[in-house]
Amino acid sequence: MSFFDLARTPDLVKAVTEAGVVPLEETAGTWRGSVDGGGIEVGCADGDTRRISLRAPGAAVLRLQLRWRADVPANMHYLADHWERGYGDLAWRTLVPERPMPWYFLAHDGEVTHAYGVMTQANSLCCWQVDDRGISLWIDVACGGTGVRLGERELHACTVISRRGLPGESASAAAHHFAKRMCPSPRMPASPAYGANDWYYAYGKNTAEGILRDAHTLVELSPGGANRPFQVIDAGWSKHNKTGCDGGPWNLGNANFPDMPGLAASMRALGVRPGIWCRPLLYEEDLPASLLLPRNRFPVHERSHLLDPTVPAALERIGDDIRRFREWGYELVKHDFSTWDILGRWGFAMGFEVTDPGWHFADRSRTTAEAVLALYRTIREAAGDMAIIGCNTIGHLAAGLVELNRTGDDTSGKSWERTRKMGVNTLAFRAHQHGAFFAVDADCVGLTTKVPWELNRQWLDLLARSGTPLFVSADPEALGADQRAALKEAFAFAAEPRALAEPLDWMYSTAPSYWRFGDESAHYDWYREDGVRILDHKL
Repeated sequence: MSFFDLARTPDLVKAVTEAGVVPLEETAGTWRGSVDGGGIEVGCADGDTRRISLRAPGAAVLRLQLRWRADVPANMHYLADHWERGYGDLAWRTLVPERPMPWYFLAHDGEVTHAYGVMTQANSLCCWQVDDRGISLWIDVACGGTGVRLGERELHACTVISRRGLPGESASAAAHHFAKRMCPSPRMPASPAYGANDWYYAYGKNTAEGILRDAHTLVELSPGGANRPFQVIDAGWSKHNKTGCDGGPWNLGNANFPDMPGLAASMRALGVRPGIWCRPLLYEEDLPASLLLPRNRFPVHERSHLLDPTVPAALERIGDDIRRFREWGYELVKHDFSTWDILGRWGFAMGFEVTDPGWHFADRSRTTAEAVLALYRTIREAAGDMAIIGCNTIGHLAAGLVELNRTGDDTSGKSWERTRKMGVNTLAFRAHQHGAFFAVDADCVGLTTKVPWELNRQWLDLLARSGTPLFVSADPEALGADQRAALKEAFAFAAEPRALAEPLDWMYSTAPSYWRFGDESAHYDWYREDGVRILDHKL
């Protein structure tokens, strides 16, 4: 049998605390142990789903391990998710015992595809591990880089679910069905999202005049009708802008953006929906230390200030900023950098430990996942009817709280290789989350003179036909007659609901070339005649 029955009682449960590893013994569905005189109880409620709870009034718990022993077939291939965005490395792989597989994984035996995971918006950070003798679920309940101190409260850590694959079902379909099961209440835009974003040609050197010029071009190239395109002002507008990704305050613009409410009104008058970028946790001005994460945790920000999402007054400040954007007249907010700003690591550097040891949030009774969820929920509530794009967010926690989510690292207006690696990969390997968690944003077409048009045109076509959002960063200098005609066709496609694209060769390539769109299919050539060029990771 290639299906692993996780509905049965685990064969082993352990707790890892600051004092060491604590083996737990099972009695009537509860696993118990003690450390330093404090008791630990892990509940594993039975049923089609398995609710995992933790009580540890006297211990500082870092993580739990649940283990199901099984004879794992040698012919299986596995697809894992990432902690946050993908980095061009999502792929089907053979058994890699030491590999952490965050949130969920798919297992394909050559005929059917089974799926295992935890429900979205968990109160812990969960990842899986498979070896030839069984399956482990690691449940990170740490508070930053130290053990959580729950006191007397019981933590609902996560809910484990699984799905047996069906004969004749494609792996993509199995993944999509399972994603829907993991997230019972997804959010989606009211209509297909498309439009423009200035980042991949301006890179933070933007102006209000440039935004209005882009909005005028966008209206010229977009179809008529009620579904208007978004024009997103990306990083560069804030008071202390230097690098394009700087922090707040978020209550006014700089010399290039003197009137943010007026700019929103002018954009709307042209016929676009105004959108705005922010980095909600980072401030470039002095704030009370009681609002902030520890200064010694993240030396990169030694002259900046990072709000602590477990502090109610810090969340109130963030909520005020988001509400202000709505009052200014913006209809979409893109919030960025929060995973990096909280944890100090990009997803590719996390492994089994998502942050450095030795630091904690102000509220030591809250897990890292709970802190992140508090941030996302604050933004969601403050945004009201504004659409939200999460960027550098933890998708499994943001699911149901954002309409759109950037599911891969940045594409590029400077390097085609980066767009191919990041954009094509995340669209292929996270398309099954579209409509199940949120709308999957595989990132922009960076339409500039630095990226070959014959390659970018294919990326534009794939995004437009994929059924997922299409955003374009179009340098005015790169907009000739061919580009304008292609954009007009692409926006007309993207503005209408479409069947979700399916990568046909994703089990054999990290950048699939063969795609199905309902009853149609297409082949894309992602490579120049001289093949792949060296990727400059600075871009």
